Amino acid sequence: MNARIYIIYFTILFSSNLSFAQTSLHNYFSTDLKFDRNIPTPVSVLGHEVGQWHVSHDKLVQYMEALASASDRISIREYARSHESRPLKLLYITSEDKQENLEEIREEHLVNCFGESQFGLDPAEMPVVLYMGYSVHGNESSGGNAAILLAYYLAANKSKELAKMLDNMVILLDPCMNPDGFQRFSSWANTNRSFQANPDPYDREHNEVWPGGRTNHYWFDLNRDWLLLQHPESQGRVAEFRRWMPNVLIDAHEMGTNSTYFFQPGIPSRNNPNTPEENFDLTQKLANYHAAALDSIGSLYYSKESFDDFYYGKGSTYPDVNGSIGILFEQASSRGHVKESVHGDLTFPFTIKNQLNTSLSTIKGCFDLQEELIRYQGGFFRDARIEAKDDKVKAYIYGREKDFSKAIAFTQILTGHGIEVYRTEVQYDDDGVPVGNSSFVVPTEQANYRLIKAIFDTNTSFQDSLFYDVSTWTIPLAMDLAVETLNDLPKIDKSVNLWHTSGPKEPIGGRSKLAYAFEMSDYKAHKFLNHLLREEIKVKLTNDPISIECGDRNVDLSAGSIIIPMAIQGDKERRIHQLVERYSKKGATQIFSLTSGLSPEGNDLGSPSFSFLRNPKIALLVGDGVSAYEAGEVWHLLDKRFNIQVSLIDKRHWNEIDLDRYNSLILVNGNYDELDLSQLESWLKSGGLLVTTKGGTKWLEEFEWAEIKAKEKKDKSTADRLKNRRPYRDYQRTKGAQVTGGAIFLGIGDLSHPLLYGFEDELIPLFRNHNNFFEISENPYATPIVYDQDPLLSGYVSEENLEKIKGSAAVMVKGHGKGRVIAFADNPNFRAFWLGTNKLFLNALFF
Repeated sequence: MNARIYIIYFTILFSSNLSFAQTSLHNYFSTDLKFDRNIPTPVSVLGHEVGQWHVSHDKLVQYMEALASASDRISIREYARSHESRPLKLLYITSEDKQENLEEIREEHLVNCFGESQFGLDPAEMPVVLYMGYSVHGNESSGGNAAILLAYYLAANKSKELAKMLDNMVILLDPCMNPDGFQRFSSWANTNRSFQANPDPYDREHNEVWPGGRTNHYWFDLNRDWLLLQHPESQGRVAEFRRWMPNVLIDAHEMGTNSTYFFQPGIPSRNNPNTPEENFDLTQKLANYHAAALDSIGSLYYSKESFDDFYYGKGSTYPDVNGSIGILFEQASSRGHVKESVHGDLTFPFTIKNQLNTSLSTIKGCFDLQEELIRYQGGFFRDARIEAKDDKVKAYIYGREKDFSKAIAFTQILTGHGIEVYRTEVQYDDDGVPVGNSSFVVPTEQANYRLIKAIFDTNTSFQDSLFYDVSTWTIPLAMDLAVETLNDLPKIDKSVNLWHTSGPKEPIGGRSKLAYAFEMSDYKAHKFLNHLLREEIKVKLTNDPISIECGDRNVDLSAGSIIIPMAIQGDKERRIHQLVERYSKKGATQIFSLTSGLSPEGNDLGSPSFSFLRNPKIALLVGDGVSAYEAGEVWHLLDKRFNIQVSLIDKRHWNEIDLDRYNSLILVNGNYDELDLSQLESWLKSGGLLVTTKGGTKWLEEFEWAEIKAKEKKDKSTADRLKNRRPYRDYQRTKGAQVTGGAIFLGIGDLSHPLLYGFEDELIPLFRNHNNFFEISENPYATPIVYDQDPLLSGYVSEENLEKIKGSAAVMVKGHGKGRVIAFADNPNFRAFWLGTNKLFLNALFF
């Protein structure tokens, strides 16, 4: 770029008196380019130039569909719907000739990945497949807006160079991976935009209200959900990823305004050791293209700091365990339309320009490295098969415990990633229906061997002590599933329906006039219990094991089982029969039809030791100072997964609300110093239930009545302090090494406590990503779960913090008047996949 054009460009994009009408295609593309006039320009559909306003999601989709209608290079399909029912669209962009043969190209590409050999395939003749993803964080909108310009360029640019590229590649363009957050943010930025552009960082335009537009509808970070697959956006996206297995995937983000631009390779010492070295070599080769593109417009950047490639659940790292090259882009954010920064006023069009340039450099790099990328991916899976054959572990087996719903949930995650899962051989009844819950088997000798190891394995040894995200994500531990490793592959029955739970088609014993009963061992039992309570059906909780007559036999029910006595239900008898039959057919919760109230062993059915349960009427405090992630996890768990009504109460209205409307109040990680405590304490004394997690529990330390005490720190002697001196240059690394960013620890539970009703094992994996440590209560019955003396199961923790965790309290319970406080040291609902500790949280609300 010559000096004159360079000066004009920066005058337009960095002027605080930016005239939005000046923004046009000439600010983004060279004037030498020739565009097809039959292809609609962005302004012709959107009604404004790109960068003049933050495009809304509906307009973004409208433009992409217009392009697909006008261009023979583009086809489009909907791959998912968000929680708010917004469409997620994927554009398939290639040459006109290849558009007609996309399915054949896709199938041939998969042969290169998963075929036993590459016989008959020449990588030099195969198109490279590139997935280009934008704005998975809704308020990082430069990516989604750049996608509009990129799509126009690919559809309308008439250059021979681009035509040649498109004839040798298939581009999957995902213009917005988080429609709900993107829409929320665009509305904020546009609603608060002044026509006299204001770069003042304190201006309302640059300061979203809580929870902001980063997250999806339930306030989850979708960029952490690639591996976990808990949301429809991720499920659809990963399904499309696996349908194509792209060679390269880019993931465009934004970071702080005072930054510049980042692209990977990132910090070398934090690369996941299971990712082949060749992956990082190819990433560096592509980085050279990004550097050249940004150099050409004078943009500053960096590439070997801040970010890493360790956690396989992010968009830029999930590809790495799938034979692809994942690349993270991070652009300094203008948040609104123009904002002050240490580098001068940063404009929205400038952020878009950078994202566009690195998108184009990726296309150029993939074209030039086509053969290398395709050979690498084929080799990745062939090498994985060799590693699998050498592995002594031939299979993982799980799913033989009572809580079969967790096994099903885990299996859905595995199959969502293309992992082969089978059932062990089972017996059949006379009608040919499988009898009993056969186990699930995951053979290790399959193409996805490395992904399987990433999901199942634990690790406590690391090259680096700093992590951008969690240091472990072992999903079986999160779901509290018993998994065994096998050195020989067991007999498997591929004819059995993988999802068949072999549950009863009706309650054991048929209809009952006396009572129904079910245990709380299955994860979905709370859903049935909630339905009963919501319809004001009277239910009782057994607090001891009982043996009771069911037809011609006795059944043994564990403590924490639910009894539905029929005689006291008034006119609800017919409805109870309907609900019992409905949930029996679902097969998750085994329901028993009781025929006698006399127990041959233990308490009778009318025992005063049974407790009536109340319908939880729940308030969750939200708003400034509260973790939107952790509040959203509770909201999603209750509302979406268990159909439990929950009121989201903004802290600002604390003094206005009538707490007596609710019998349960939840405080997740956050700051609650401004709350008037007299109202809270009065409500507790009259019978309220307060459930706290993490920072909410830490807040309770201030109040003597809560009896929550921090674990005391031992004072260091002068000699210890002298020995502990460190060079100042090591300060940041030493400080960072004390961060517990996400590890799994072993808890020991009291199975007789109501919080653990439905659990079969006192050993409970717990997730921790903080350094608050609590003393065991002086009341010997009030700490139902403590950390083990040898607690680390997987992940990184410093030796100092490990010592503090040992023997500390994981859950504390305190009576206050007629009320209760149940305080979790940690977050039992982390990222929606911690089903094991979800159950503790639900028990706290119901029992």
